[in-house]
Amino acid sequence: MRSEDRVTPLELFFDLVFVLAITQCTALMARTPTWTGLARGMLVLGLLWWAWVGYAWLTSVVDPEEGVVRLEIFGAMAALLVVSLCVPHAFGDLALLFAGAYAGVRIAHIVLFVVASREDPGLRRSVTGLAASTGIGIGLLVAGAVAGGNLQGVLWLVALLLDMAGPFFFGAEGWKLVPGHFAERHGLIVIIALGESIVAIGVGAGTGVDAGVVTAAVLGVAVAGALWWLYFDVVALVAARRLSNAEEGRERNEIARDSFSYLHFPMVAGIVLLALGLKKTLGHVDDSLAFVPAAAMLGGTALYLLAHVAFRWRNVHRFSGQRMLCAILLLALIPAAIELPALATLGILTALLAALIAYENVHFAELRDRLRHQLSPEATAD
Repeated sequence: MRSEDRVTPLELFFDLVFVLAITQCTALMARTPTWTGLARGMLVLGLLWWAWVGYAWLTSVVDPEEGVVRLEIFGAMAALLVVSLCVPHAFGDLALLFAGAYAGVRIAHIVLFVVASREDPGLRRSVTGLAASTGIGIGLLVAGAVAGGNLQGVLWLVALLLDMAGPFFFGAEGWKLVPGHFAERHGLIVIIALGESIVAIGVGAGTGVDAGVVTAAVLGVAVAGALWWLYFDVVALVAARRLSNAEEGRERNEIARDSFSYLHFPMVAGIVLLALGLKKTLGHVDDSLAFVPAAAMLGGTALYLLAHVAFRWRNVHRFSGQRMLCAILLLALIPAAIELPALATLGILTALLAALIAYENVHFAELRDRLRHQLSPEATAD
């Protein structure tokens, strides 16, 4: 069983494959920038997210670099790579291959958990419940891939909802995790998602680089940096400490499930939607954004902030009014964004996030300073 907090190099290597998966989700939505395209992209991202979450829990129980586990992780990476390659055509002629490769990723995860739980009856009961919900989900994915059309989307959505609801059906008591490792792993996946927004800037710029593109690129990096700041400056530190201080067992596992497995998904989804908006902005900085890309950029950032509001409430039962207000303002700006040049919309987004950070730094200066020093790794070590 695992005991150390450190995220291993193999886990980081595994997450690199997930980078491609996220990029492919953005590509899927960019190819069809409609509400249907957005819904399909978010659905596929949800499936990929839940697969990644499973491995985050797994590698907080077992050392991924020991024995047969290392080989199975490599096998899962290969299957996940195939899944990623299929994403742009997951609702077309590669639907069945997507479902089959995805099944391989999930089955490998269950097999490793079965091996890890052979001497722990509580964990074994939880794994058995997980295997049941996973099996149902895989079956619905395959059925949807065979059916195609609108029925595919319906069956895949049901599969995702049932799979994600599984932990509520079979409880949270039996799971094991290393708090520091689990929190760090989710922080790293936020960085990976933010990296996708940077990639989107480069892809959107194409081969033409002029003053408008340079300005948009700088603003895009500023937005990505603001999202990084809003998560890592204090929020991630407080959440990691809350998880570590929770009583081992049900309380800690439910915090991990709700705050990390569930509430980090809208954070990542919001960043991916932002990446879509950035990609479209860099391609046509002087033109106004179409409604869907505008909603993706501003609404995705709002979704990220709303996830932070829920995240803070779940961890410390405090409400972040300023982040809620900023999210509402961003949603209200969507109608204006379809009239303004894309560069102007990006500038407004950057200004709002900068104002939010400035307000929090000034208004909560003393609390922020105390939390950062109290919860920093150096202070903990002392």
